[in-house]
Amino acid sequence: MLRPPRPREVLEDVGAAVRDALRFPLAGQPLRGLLGPGKRATIVIELPNLPIPGAASDPRQRAVESVSEELERLGVPTERQTLLVAGGLARRAGAKELPLLVPPEFARRFRGQLVIHDVEDPDLVEIGHAGRVPLRVNPAIVETDAVVVVSAAETVIHGGAAALLAAGGAHALRAAGAWSLLQPPASFGWRLAIETEAALSDRVPLIGVSLALNHPRLLAATLRDFPFDDDAVAAVAGSPLRRVLALFPEAVRSTTLRRLRRELTAASAFAGPPSIAHTEALLRSIEARQTVLEGQLDTLVVGIPPTTPTIPRERPNPLLAAYLALGLAMRFWREDFPIVEGGTLILLHPFRRRFGHPSQMPYRTFFGALRFGREESELAEAESAAAADPRALDAYRSGRAAHPLLPFADWAACGPALSHLGAVLVAGCRDHDAARLLGLVPVHSVGAALEMARGRSNGKGSIGALLAPPYFPLRVAA
Repeated sequence: MLRPPRPREVLEDVGAAVRDALRFPLAGQPLRGLLGPGKRATIVIELPNLPIPGAASDPRQRAVESVSEELERLGVPTERQTLLVAGGLARRAGAKELPLLVPPEFARRFRGQLVIHDVEDPDLVEIGHAGRVPLRVNPAIVETDAVVVVSAAETVIHGGAAALLAAGGAHALRAAGAWSLLQPPASFGWRLAIETEAALSDRVPLIGVSLALNHPRLLAATLRDFPFDDDAVAAVAGSPLRRVLALFPEAVRSTTLRRLRRELTAASAFAGPPSIAHTEALLRSIEARQTVLEGQLDTLVVGIPPTTPTIPRERPNPLLAAYLALGLAMRFWREDFPIVEGGTLILLHPFRRRFGHPSQMPYRTFFGALRFGREESELAEAESAAAADPRALDAYRSGRAAHPLLPFADWAACGPALSHLGAVLVAGCRDHDAARLLGLVPVHSVGAALEMARGRSNGKGSIGALLAPPYFPLRVAA
């Protein structure tokens, strides 16, 4: 049974830590050396999509507030500050998401401009190229006197310089892939982010603040050590309340689980050039949150939560369920892939083909394209058509749906794991056609899936289980 380690260090005052980091960065000039009174500043932030599950109170909120207060102290009032929400290809944020980004008191007194990034904005500014990929960014990033990136170090393509990429164009975001989410050399997305940062630094002063987050913890006293402690896991598994909850419909269970109160804390804060601060925070985060395997597993069972990987949270369709396991959990590794070459992955999910309307309509379009094949070359024509669909683009730009390229990017993110694994079994699958369209094997029950996995390893293989988020770094011991 794979479990994350219990959080160790907790910052009691995130605001003070952020202020200190801005005054004493790891490299480059402090914030006070980048701008002075009467100047303008753009604060780039991301939606708190990771970690899963999140919490209502997020240390990134206090970090944004602290950065704004520090700018005010340097003579840049909030009226001359811009908050830029870099959402990438995900559904554009709206008023409902604002409480997730900043504290309520800060939102009430902020008098600056709030900009929700649009990857299809015709006014995006081209700042260079990375190979054949054009690099374009939101005008709010270049038409200012300084840019401050505030993020958490979750992966190499989330936060830090990648937040600047998420405030760019659709073409670069579609190309921003990664074999491992924790190793920069294994990520073309990291290279694109670095190229974006370098091109921007020639135009405008840049500084980044990156937080190393702890795993989210449940606030209820009886659940506080779940899933970090064996006894706590056993207590939850044997609880009569769990059996009662299992009798309710799936929608009721999901709502109940989402309403469990959690806390999310930070372990440390770093500042400097966005890529440098992000790298240091990511290394600290990996060290504090990783689990070390004695060797590669032959079979791994992965539980998939009843939620989408991006905000607003919804029930996932089959592709998003596959992405949570293959594109997220199975890319949280360092040094080596946690499953042997040709091994077996078992997903725990019903795989019902339901698409939230209109937010998940691009995924319905993607499933229609799968009838003609799922290889990159076979999907290329459908991807080009989706990227030019005026109705889909209008739904994205109005904040009603994800960008039409996002399903294709999600499927590409599943590719590294699929190329390594011998079989992916969907235990408890209720829509066999949906699983087969993705090249996965539908299986009626967990027991049957385990028997198939044992047969593939001749009954001698090792089996691991990662039954629920939070997903955490896995490192295979040398």
